[in-house]
Amino acid sequence: AADLGVSVEAIGRSLELMFGEREVSTYVDRGYEYSVIMQARAEDRITPSDLKSVYVRAAGGDLVPLSNLVTMVEIAGPQKLNREDRLRSITVSGSMKPGVTLGQALDTLSAIARDNLPAEARISYGGQSKEFKRASGSLYITFAFALAVVFLVLAAQFESWVAPAVIMVTVPLALTGALAILLLTNQTLNVYSQIGMILLIGIMAKNGILIVEFTNQLRERGATLYDAVLAASEMRLRPILMTSIATIFGAVPLSLSSGAGAEARSAIGWVIIGGATLSTLMTLFLVPVLFLVVGKYSQPRSTVGEKIEALRLKFSGQGGVGHKDATHPAE
Repeated sequence: AADLGVSVEAIGRSLELMFGEREVSTYVDRGYEYSVIMQARAEDRITPSDLKSVYVRAAGGDLVPLSNLVTMVEIAGPQKLNREDRLRSITVSGSMKPGVTLGQALDTLSAIARDNLPAEARISYGGQSKEFKRASGSLYITFAFALAVVFLVLAAQFESWVAPAVIMVTVPLALTGALAILLLTNQTLNVYSQIGMILLIGIMAKNGILIVEFTNQLRERGATLYDAVLAASEMRLRPILMTSIATIFGAVPLSLSSGAGAEARSAIGWVIIGGATLSTLMTLFLVPVLFLVVGKYSQPRSTVGEKIEALRLKFSGQGGVGHKDATHPAE
């Protein structure tokens, strides 16, 4: 093309005009503007041999067949080019084998992509995979937010940071029991089982609250820390067992349910059963021991009131703080 004085732009324009279309002008008719589009007739741009009937003008003014300047190679290509975030993309879809969860499949896919794709490649999810990733990430945030809210409410109730910290020890115990029963029953850690774990935060915190609250009440009456913890553990044993057993048996119908949606109800039920069972058994021993160790760093809620009352009585017995001398009015 360079030897004949034909520019690459002329070749591209000819291909565009004869095998595509090109807007070359506009015209106005009765107040409406129309585009003038040029293209070859349909029957003249069907087969590759139609290139022989297209000519471009050389520098000397001669017409040169376009087939002498271009080379055509037939290759296989996609019918359409998919893009995601303005980047070329391909979609990989499939179904899981029996016994394989969606989370396991996504983890395997990510490992394969990490080992074989270049560093600049990006992975995005769609359909059920996208919803799974979104729900899993939001549930972790919800779980952390629930822990923070429960801790702050307990701190406001007990007016101390020590008592809520001891009570929140029951949460890891409940989660351990929930994970253990999921393993024993061959269940997966899915969205529904994670919702059940969030429920366990409030359900299991009540056991620690019963022991710590009654311990503080006995300390306000003058009992020592050891005697208060021992008496509270003995007196609150029956209420803790009654409420925990009621919670566990209340979740049995969920775990044994069948029919539509049984997978969701079963996961929540088994999580509550496992978490409540282990947490109750361990709370009866762990919470009293921990509060006996760290309870000396906290005071009953009546302590501050007693100190204020003692100071008031002390100053009122001295005739008051604002006594004035008649000979020195400025004092």
